[in-house]
Amino acid sequence: MADNAPDRVHDLLIVGAGPVGLALALALKDAGLDIVLADARTREAVTRDPRDLALAHGTRLTLQRLGVWDALPRTAIEHIHISHQGGLGRTLIDAAEHDLPALGYVASAGALAAALRRAVDAAGIPVFDETEITNLAAGEDDVIASLAGAGRPTPTLRARLAACAEGGLRAGDPNVVEHDYGQHALIADVQVAGGHRHTAFERFTPQGPVALLPKGDNYALVHVSRPETADELLALDDAAYLARLQAHIGGRARLTGVGPRLRYPLVLRYRRSTIAQRTVWLGNAAQTLHPVAGQGFNLALRDVWALADTLLKAREAARQHSANTAAKPFDAGAPSVLASYASARGLDRLGTIRFTDTLVRVFSNDFGPLHHARGAALFALDLIPPLRNFVARRMMFGARAWP
Repeated sequence: MADNAPDRVHDLLIVGAGPVGLALALALKDAGLDIVLADARTREAVTRDPRDLALAHGTRLTLQRLGVWDALPRTAIEHIHISHQGGLGRTLIDAAEHDLPALGYVASAGALAAALRRAVDAAGIPVFDETEITNLAAGEDDVIASLAGAGRPTPTLRARLAACAEGGLRAGDPNVVEHDYGQHALIADVQVAGGHRHTAFERFTPQGPVALLPKGDNYALVHVSRPETADELLALDDAAYLARLQAHIGGRARLTGVGPRLRYPLVLRYRRSTIAQRTVWLGNAAQTLHPVAGQGFNLALRDVWALADTLLKAREAARQHSANTAAKPFDAGAPSVLASYASARGLDRLGTIRFTDTLVRVFSNDFGPLHHARGAALFALDLIPPLRNFVARRMMFGARAWP
């Protein structure tokens, strides 16, 4: 356990020990930085998170670099079938066409958090569970974090930089852009006859997309609809709901059972800027995206890797400078460091937000002219390999095709 005397200043405080915060700590484990994490939840609550994550191929490469990929239970997505209800046009994206073993994978957030936590513990990086950060006060030289909870080591911690990777975005914050899609998502596990053959389905309907993602031997379902329709769907018994779902999917897969259904509203929220004085926001603390195309966690992990890379380069530059002069100690929260990170992430971050938002607006409506345009677009994707390759790489690597 780290010494947390009141006058000690850590290089980095990571707020949140979920997959995003743990990944950042692990990416910096050999940087020689004084890092500490705090999470309001218990360790068990984090590692039992039942949510499913769609992991793009680029995310797999990053998790391999972090050394946790081999220990992570996951299901490969080798084919993605994209179509829209009530019209012609569909496209199939195949991993073999891109010389890849899989386009992406499905894993539980809890399993990923557990694999990352084991690696962070092995690296000796302290994590304070059940420790809530109640306030962050950024000053010229450091940020002071006020702590509460059963696991708090001291009343306060001081750090050069605070990376906030826990919690969502507050409505009404002037730095936050918000758009309510007027949609809710139902999530559940769905059984399928004959197995999924590692094929994912993305079916666009006027009310929103319906996605089936391979998970184990069956499927993870994300069913988007208007709020009033979600009320109706939740009121149905399993057999009636399964019949409605089968009608959406058609004959592409024969569904045989469905587990408990949960719902949550879909709202786009993102910070205009993810940096402030000695503070950076990551993951859901920086942006909350619509689940279409499964870009949320993949974008977050690209942010994590870029921040780690920025800090590593700045640290090395400081070392070289200090070898020749009596330089000040490395300052992870210096304005120049945060500005460099923000510049590196601007294109991919905003590009991914707009890509996801455009998909929802174009494909989730019953406007007549757009209906025919959607069919034509899917035909074009199927017939023009370079266009299909562009979309596939965008989904796997982000707006800058970064691995």
